[in-house]
Amino acid sequence: MATSTPCPTDPAFLAAFRREAGPAGVLRFDAFMRLALYEPGLGYYRRDRARVGRDRSTDFYTATSLGPVFGELVAAACGKLLREAGLDPAEHTFVEIGAEPSGGVLAATPGHPFAGVRTLRVGESLEIAGACVVFSNELFDAQPARRFVRRAADWHELGVALAADGHTLREADLGPVSPEAEVFLPERAITPEGYVFDAPLAAAELAGHIAAQPWTGLFVAFDYGKSFAELAHSVPAGTARAYHRHTQSNDLLARPGEQDLTVHVCWDWLAAALAPHGPADAKPSVSSQESFLVHHAGETLAAALTRESSPVSPVKRALMHLIHPAQMGQKFQVLHARKT
Repeated sequence: MATSTPCPTDPAFLAAFRREAGPAGVLRFDAFMRLALYEPGLGYYRRDRARVGRDRSTDFYTATSLGPVFGELVAAACGKLLREAGLDPAEHTFVEIGAEPSGGVLAATPGHPFAGVRTLRVGESLEIAGACVVFSNELFDAQPARRFVRRAADWHELGVALAADGHTLREADLGPVSPEAEVFLPERAITPEGYVFDAPLAAAELAGHIAAQPWTGLFVAFDYGKSFAELAHSVPAGTARAYHRHTQSNDLLARPGEQDLTVHVCWDWLAAALAPHGPADAKPSVSSQESFLVHHAGETLAAALTRESSPVSPVKRALMHLIHPAQMGQKFQVLHARKT
């Protein structure tokens, strides 16, 4: 679980925290996470600085950091999925949600098969209409999540409070949860004492909001997550993590606004949010990144490997990083679904 950070918190963030927390000085964890990531001018994703890349000044890297080959594979896979559904990629706009300011996944892929490309960045309105491919890469893991811990006979909700010194933050037990919260929590009878369950509810709500927009076509999300059963039984310390300068940490309260916070998505919840908006005979599908790219972009993958004569070419290294099980191939999963 989160630990109290010994370093004084940024005064500007503390002022925003006090404003949101009110006299009690306590926020639910998802409210703290929203403040730390998305508060204008203060949140991690609202600051004007480089976050993604492989140099020391950034905090993490994604598939897009490996060069244009990822965009080529994404375009090929999405085009193939549309054609298999009897749809023409040339009649669909590729809409990327949550792209970094430095560019989108297809920024260096001029030969894509789509009618056009549209990029919606953090803070921009999610208004989507018409025939589209709606794509995201590591968007849903950065949505606020609620945290719960099993104590004795009850689930307790966790939050964040001002420490006694008034300059740092600490984890707070907000007490037993209401019966309404029990609906989405693991069964108490089979959950051990001290088990932490990070509930990515906002990610599922975002998926439902996207699916409710007046568009048709294909939804594709690359991210890391687990099934509900895995979240409920195989990660006793929860999945919330912080990233700063390419170092993973369990101190979720350190450097609010300066470090990334992530929580594994629940693929079952995302699929359930999307399913009512798609055809009855084509349910949302989740596979490993390796499996998705090999099955839906195999020809493009093979062609890229063939045209690179050197076994140590940057493109071949990038491809291996994307699909190798020990690299991104199994660490990341892909959910794709039709939208009617």
